[in-house]
This record gives sequence, structure tokens and C-alpha cells, in this order.
Amino acid sequence: MSKMKIAVIGCGKIANIAHLGPLSKMDDVEIKYAVDLIPERAEAAGKNYGAGQALTDYKTALQDREVTAVYVLTPNYSHYTITMDALRAGKHVFCEKPITTNYALSKEMADEANKRNLILNIGVCNRYHKSVELIKEYVEQGKLGEVYHIYCSFRAFRSIPGLGGPFTIKAQSGGGVLIDWGIHYLDLILFITGIKTKTVSANAYSKLGKDISKYVYKDMWAGPPVPDGVYDVDDMVTGFIRTTGASISFNGAWAQNIDAEEGGYIDFMGDKGGIRLRYGGHFTYYTTENGALQTVKPDYNIPDMYTREDLRFIEAVRKGIKTRSHIDRVLESARLLDAIYESADKQVEITLSS
Repeated sequence: MSKMKIAVIGCGKIANIAHLGPLSKMDDVEIKYAVDLIPERAEAAGKNYGAGQALTDYKTALQDREVTAVYVLTPNYSHYTITMDALRAGKHVFCEKPITTNYALSKEMADEANKRNLILNIGVCNRYHKSVELIKEYVEQGKLGEVYHIYCSFRAFRSIPGLGGPFTIKAQSGGGVLIDWGIHYLDLILFITGIKTKTVSANAYSKLGKDISKYVYKDMWAGPPVPDGVYDVDDMVTGFIRTTGASISFNGAWAQNIDAEEGGYIDFMGDKGGIRLRYGGHFTYYTTENGALQTVKPDYNIPDMYTREDLRFIEAVRKGIKTRSHIDRVLESARLLDAIYESADKQVEITLSS
């Protein structure tokens, strides 16, 4: 099998943590270009992962007819422009989450990909997490009975990323904790259950990072702070969602003045059983049998979800198939995020069209 030549656009944290490693180990893939506005990042990708050529202008890679597909691993605001340019150049695209900064632009990206019969996958990595797959099987097999409510918590103690930088500038990121962390939680819920959103009522808060110079923290995972930067996004969000199936309630916070020891989890509540998923880890299944309460902690290996989603993208491109992370199957998550932000901004319940 001939090697598929790809370009990786954006060689920052997510590229190094999630994608460059797995891609460099695939026998049927060649990273022909590593692209980043910061030359040193592109050059490091070449050195560390065998990328053939370092570039600062992604359009050079798009002009190369040998390039079959591109990875868009750049900040949120640039996803739309780079992806649309790539699609118009005839390239298949893997775009990191969120799709882009709002639903309308996300829908345009989907329409462009489908019009050109090109694959456009989104980096909703949890759809390839073993725990998520198993819970989906439990739900489909009826082990929980009727799943009537789902609660999720994505809360942390003073963990605003890169305060004052791209993460906290709404024009660049599209939002704060909801679009950064919440999208993962809500998307995996929609994936597991297959439900559609009907109404949303939410509040969002931008409180703890307003005075950048006085913000107290232990570490900043996308830091350091930019003292004269901008902070106009949500650091906490809460809401209630009615759907075609189970209702959903959620609380999320980049930063709060409570140390949430178990801040990342999702509870699936059914009339026959329930599940608590510890985000990124294993889950516990609660049920009854023979008149006794049962607590079951399945033990299993968890393969690297980024490797699995990358393998599926390459397969999708080769075979022309729509996988579970194809944009058409992720748009509902983008629509939900828009509704949550709209409800918080207008302080009203939002009804979504069917």
C-alpha cells in the first residue's frame, strides 16, 4: 500500500500530545509537511516526528498535489478558514474540536465537505475511548433500563488556561470552559444516547479571571498569563437541557473557589441501573440482582483514543466512509453549544428547531 502524504497544520500542544506521535508511527502515512506560524515549532515537529518539511505558510502545503489530507490543529478561530481553504484545494481534513467558534460556520464546513465529497472529521476523541464505547453498549443492551437523566460535572480549582491569551479571548476561542471542556462531555453524552436537544436553559459566568494581575493559581497549563491581555469568556457554566430522551444537567468551571476533588465525571441514571464515568478513565455500574445491591467495576485495557481516532480518519479517507467523528455526526454538539451560550446571554430558555 502506498503511503498517504499529509500535512499537519499547527504544531502546538494538541499536535504534540495527541496526533504527531501516532501519525509518525503509521507505516502507510508520511507527514510531508509540518506547518506552524512559529518556525521553531514546525522545525521541532520535523526533528521529533520525521515531518519532511517545515513551513510557516499552510497554503504551500495545500498547493502540493501529493498531499491527500491535512490536520488542522490550530486555535479555534482559525479552524474555519484553514479547513475551508483545504477543502477547496481538494484535501480531506481532520479538524480538532471545537469544529469552529459557532454553529453557522460549522454547518458551512459540513456543507463544503459534502459538496466536494471529501472527508471532514472532527477531533471528538472521546468517541474512541473504550469506556465510552462500553457504556454505549450497556445503554443499547438495556442494562440501565430507561435512561431518564444524565448529570455531568467538569469542574476544576483555579485552572484558567493561558489567562489573557487566545483561550480567554472570545473573538478567537468562541468561548471559555464550555467550548473548551464542556464540548467533550456533552458530545460523548449525545454519542452514547443518540438523543436530540429540544430546549436549553443556562447561565454562564466570567468572574475569577477579570483582574489578570491578581489571579491566584498553582499552574497554568496554557500559560503564562498575559498581563495586558483580554479575559471575556466563561469560567463557569451551568444549565439544564430537555431532549428527545433523557434530560441533562451540568456544571462546569475552569476556575472556582472550591477544590473539586472529583470534578470530572458523568452520571447516567436509569430505572434499572446507573453508571458513573470518571472522565478519561473507567466507570462504575450500579444495579440490583436477586434482591441485592450490586456495584460493578469493570476492568479492561484502555487503548490510546487519539491513536484510534487517527487510524479511523486515515481509513475513512482511503475508503471514503463516514466514521463516528464525521462532521455530519458532530453538528448536534455544535448546535447545543450555541444554544447554551444564547440562553446564558439572553437569560431565557432556548427552543431548538427539530
